[in-house]
Amino acid sequence: MKKAFLLAVMVLSVSGMTIAEDVAKEPKLGVTLDLTYTSKWLSKGVEAYRSHGGFFETLDLDFYGTGLGVKVTHRSATGSGFVDSQRFDYRPYYKGSLFEDESYKTNYDLSVGYEHYYGLSRTKANTTYETILACSWPQLLGGGLVPKYVAHYETPATSGVAPHNAKAGWVHRFILDYNIDVAELPKPLKLSSEIGYYDGLGGKSKDSDWMYTTFGLSTGFELSKGLSLAPGLYYQHSMDDDLNPGRKHDILYTMVSMKYAF
Repeated sequence: MKKAFLLAVMVLSVSGMTIAEDVAKEPKLGVTLDLTYTSKWLSKGVEAYRSHGGFFETLDLDFYGTGLGVKVTHRSATGSGFVDSQRFDYRPYYKGSLFEDESYKTNYDLSVGYEHYYGLSRTKANTTYETILACSWPQLLGGGLVPKYVAHYETPATSGVAPHNAKAGWVHRFILDYNIDVAELPKPLKLSSEIGYYDGLGGKSKDSDWMYTTFGLSTGFELSKGLSLAPGLYYQHSMDDDLNPGRKHDILYTMVSMKYAF
């Protein structure tokens, strides 16, 4: 009887562990809350809020590890006078990777954004659409170097009200990250460089040309389980007067992002 009892206990214990492992492996809905502050908001190189910074609040839903998800972001300025520039971004996305076992492994993220400027009436064209394809190659170069490419195609709302009277077009961003392991930091120190090329976006108001370069320094900290903080310092140089007319060509700004994932 004792042997039978012990055998039954062992069988139930193993079964329970197996079930627990299966439950743990079962995909779940991923939720990430992100609060970001930036001392300047440079949207594809453009000073969206002029001399003011911005607050961005984001809800990111990852649908059970399928690669499908959706982000909802609210954007607003830190100063007054930008009611017409407040907006919600609704962005469904699909992300994944190709060529897993190759040096040219490719991570991709394809999204379509609907930008709603809720401070504007419909007569002033309060919506904009943007499609983004972002790719990175983490194993291509090695040594902590990660090349990236981001293609934006934006279709601004058509109206006579600036900046919502711009023409549709492309912006191509070429990025190179260099991740350095630092003993004193829990996450790598990231050095980033970016150059942006405008191809038709803005019509006659902006040249089709290389428009800006940006250099960055950032890292991350785990504050507690699921809670992280990512500070960064960035410097942008505008190479074309049409990018930010009447503004400085050299801009130094900071960005701090706090995320909670559960």
